[in-house]
Amino acid sequence: MPDLGQDLTGCAELLRRGDPDRFRAAMAAPVAARRVLFPIYAFNIEVSRAPWMTQEALIAEMRLQWWRDALEEIAAGGKVRRHEVVTPLADVLDAEGAALLDGLIVARQWDIYREPFEDDAHLTRYLERTSGNLMLAAARALGPAEPSVVMDAGYGAGVAGWLRAIPALEDAGRVPLLDGRPEGIRALAEDGLRRLRAARAQRAGVSRAARPAMLAAWQAGGVLKRAAAHPALVAHGALTPRPIRSALGLMRRSVTGRW
Repeated sequence: MPDLGQDLTGCAELLRRGDPDRFRAAMAAPVAARRVLFPIYAFNIEVSRAPWMTQEALIAEMRLQWWRDALEEIAAGGKVRRHEVVTPLADVLDAEGAALLDGLIVARQWDIYREPFEDDAHLTRYLERTSGNLMLAAARALGPAEPSVVMDAGYGAGVAGWLRAIPALEDAGRVPLLDGRPEGIRALAEDGLRRLRAARAQRAGVSRAARPAMLAAWQAGGVLKRAAAHPALVAHGALTPRPIRSALGLMRRSVTGRW
């Protein structure tokens, strides 16, 4: 039998180094929930960085296909390849969860190339299928959750993370925004804030068991408010919350359950 304890430790360390914000959110969750969150979030790191590890599009596509094949094995319910992330992931995902993460990988193919998004719908779909699908897969693996509520929260968190990443994406030669003017940034931030608020107004749609998955959005509201009020902060990479305030906010949401 694989040593899931060792694998989970590896996933946690991968998360700590590769995605400190989600690591903190996972650590704020009950211990039992971390067994679910660590491999799902570690999977996200592996997939999200795959397109950036090479300038050869074909190699990047092959890397993503490897993960799609692993998810197909998980969905089939048979033998699954031995891997530090895939093995514990198979222990927490069902076929529908695997399908959600497969949709995430398909969306991540945009990261390989340098073409801009086609339109607003394309950007929305990208954020929903990356951040939204990830949150929904995590929530479903933990307990009952209304998909539309989780998707709205995931989209809001996705917009916040996207706006924080704009400088790095532009430095890498990508075109992350359809409208980089202040009014365009403000509109995107307000759209994310609208959906995040809609999700929080329907908190009852997410069971107590699934709530730890929602902690990943704990910083999103503040980031989106700042971006909407001061769009110029986006270009300067100045949306990162203050550490103390951020930590207190996470602690409050973790204790109260009001993600």
